Amino acid sequence: MKSLALLQLAGLASLVSTSPLSPSRTSTVEARQASGTSSAPCAQVSEYMYGNGTAVVKTSVPAGIAFACLDSVPFNATSGKQLIAAIRPYIDWQSTLSQLKNPPAEYVEKVQPPIDIIGGLDQIDSRIDAGTFHSEYDFGWTLYTLIQSAHDGHFSYIPDIVGNIFNFGRRVALVSVSEDGDKLPSVFAFADVIGTQFKNISYTPSPVVQIDGTDVIEWLEDWSQLGSLQDRDALYNNVFYELAQVSLGGSGSGTGTFTGGGRGRFVYPGGETTLKFANGTEYTMENYARAITNFRNITNGEELARKWISYGADVSQAKVQSLGTEMMQTISTAALPVTGAAAPGYPPANVPGPENLINGFFIDAPGYEDVAVLSIPNFVGSTAYETKFQQTTRDFIPKALAAGKTKLVIDVQANGGGTILQGYDLFKQLFPDEDPYGASRFRALEAVDLIGKATSSFASLSPREEDGNVTIQNAQVSWFDYHTDTTVDGKPFSSWAEKFGPVEVNGDRYTTLSRWNFSDIEISSFSGGINITGYGPLANFTGPPKFKPENIVIVTDGYCASTCAIFVELLTQQTGVKTIAMGGRSNKHPIQAIGGVKGVNNYAFGYIQDLAQSAIRYDGSLNSSILRRDYNSHLPIARSYSAAVNNRDGLRRNDTSGVALQFVYQQADCRLYYTPEMTVDITAVWKSAADVQWGNRKCVSGEYRQKRNVHEVTTKLSRRGVQIAQAAAMAQVQGFEQSFRLETASKMQGDGFMQP
Repeated sequence: MKSLALLQLAGLASLVSTSPLSPSRTSTVEARQASGTSSAPCAQVSEYMYGNGTAVVKTSVPAGIAFACLDSVPFNATSGKQLIAAIRPYIDWQSTLSQLKNPPAEYVEKVQPPIDIIGGLDQIDSRIDAGTFHSEYDFGWTLYTLIQSAHDGHFSYIPDIVGNIFNFGRRVALVSVSEDGDKLPSVFAFADVIGTQFKNISYTPSPVVQIDGTDVIEWLEDWSQLGSLQDRDALYNNVFYELAQVSLGGSGSGTGTFTGGGRGRFVYPGGETTLKFANGTEYTMENYARAITNFRNITNGEELARKWISYGADVSQAKVQSLGTEMMQTISTAALPVTGAAAPGYPPANVPGPENLINGFFIDAPGYEDVAVLSIPNFVGSTAYETKFQQTTRDFIPKALAAGKTKLVIDVQANGGGTILQGYDLFKQLFPDEDPYGASRFRALEAVDLIGKATSSFASLSPREEDGNVTIQNAQVSWFDYHTDTTVDGKPFSSWAEKFGPVEVNGDRYTTLSRWNFSDIEISSFSGGINITGYGPLANFTGPPKFKPENIVIVTDGYCASTCAIFVELLTQQTGVKTIAMGGRSNKHPIQAIGGVKGVNNYAFGYIQDLAQSAIRYDGSLNSSILRRDYNSHLPIARSYSAAVNNRDGLRRNDTSGVALQFVYQQADCRLYYTPEMTVDITAVWKSAADVQWGNRKCVSGEYRQKRNVHEVTTKLSRRGVQIAQAAAMAQVQGFEQSFRLETASKMQGDGFMQP
């Protein structure tokens, strides 16, 4: 019997099947109309959006016209030189610069190749001098992909021309599924899968075998590399529609990067995309762009630049804050589901949390009476939900135990992080007597030292107390006050000099390793307002594990990053909890459970600038230091959609190598393929995890194979019925644009969150 949530998804399938026109038909007519009225691509965008009036008619335009508009913005070489110079001091804060250039051999073999970020900036500078950038977009895309190639979700520089004008997308979502959970996965249009699952289509779907004339697996693996994750299997998973991501609404990566979710929204996908199916049919869709800026009265690339790109070296802070005030009000952000409302494919929660960020479930099926599920697709990142998030687990665990649940599935699919201390708190709720390790370090930069000296000195003017001097308290709630944190042995630092170090490790200089002091009276300022279980006001929360380690299993899709990576590291390394990684590329090779950034903190450029300016206020003698020289310009912030660094490495307990966790390869204990049922019913994932951990189901095994066998390529999702043309069936998926948000936005404010 289908749950209410599944019936809602079935309703979505019906909506998809009733769309009357294919995307290519609609957009071809619109393209003819636009081309008949104007030749300049930016003017065509304006005409699409406003027609002959001033009100917005539509925000979606053909991708080819949008790209031509972007590419018509002339390159401002002077501003380009200024920008590269201005971002260098911030990029120095990236904790992994040296290791990215010279990573461990296993990382290179199994994860990503080396990348020299500083050398790449030098090359961009040389290209500016040589005059080889033909447009502002050419320059911006080159800078974007340089930073993106680090595959660190905390490390980003997304120039204005790349992130602030358009988001790109496709109207067909894909899934990668194994027919029976053992055969190698094949790629299907998601509309085909939901049609098969709910038996509301009259044809037998067949898999996609080529995209734009290239083998589908090869094409999608190449496309996936444009994502922000580091692990290739996690990147591959993020291409596709997935229930956990959709459950997050606008804070997830939508229906996959192929459709323009997550980082896919920044990538021009070409004017159209052709899918070829195993049964020989083809479907060509026209790709689209969604304008996210005001194009009123813009007729060419020069006017677009004048209105929306701040070229000046002395851009004021007021100008930075005013950018976006005229952004399109009609482009709405999809609201997160209200508390208690089941997301598509999910049953109603037994203990609902805030906005589907965390929910507690019991599996309502014979044979799973002793299994509880804690679904955590996000670790918050918003002070509005911090207390509710913590309370959800505090309510759920005793309720599950009282109901006779002895086994726990922790589902962290889609979890890109959030507030750092929520991860520690949840670990402590599960294992009250464990002392979480979590050591970290900064690069030992001169700027870090100057900020630390000034902040520590100023913070020392008053005792650490909850109702102390507000101005001084602002300094006391900073990592740069040496009274914050402890040594790796849990002892207070005696001075800033002790905390700073520096320490020479693997060819770079780092600060002394430090750990969180959860008993700090100011800890709620770091945690969004909560106290950490087992410390301070909650110090009486002690005792044995709530569930035995062998009775807990973590399910992940590899998207796990940032705070999620911290949480899983604590569970696996300190308590021995096992992991199950879902999906991955179409092979039988082991995969990692954590595929996102394993750095433990990110700082936005604006936050670093605030740190520098605060230090100057604390110590006026720094007004002539590098803090004024290097961090005074607002240009890097004004010229970006997002700009941040991973400022802190995480280090594993008892690991003397000094290698950051970001570069430590750790395969999951088990791998399972997604099946068709798992794309519409999340409980199918949970049942499979329980069957592996406590039953007789086997994990994926076998030798790694570069190519699939022919019979696996042509695998079909069996269904009786009248077969109709695949292209005609694919025309039914236009409803996705109305049903799910295909682009996301995430602001990074110094917490542990990885940007989609």
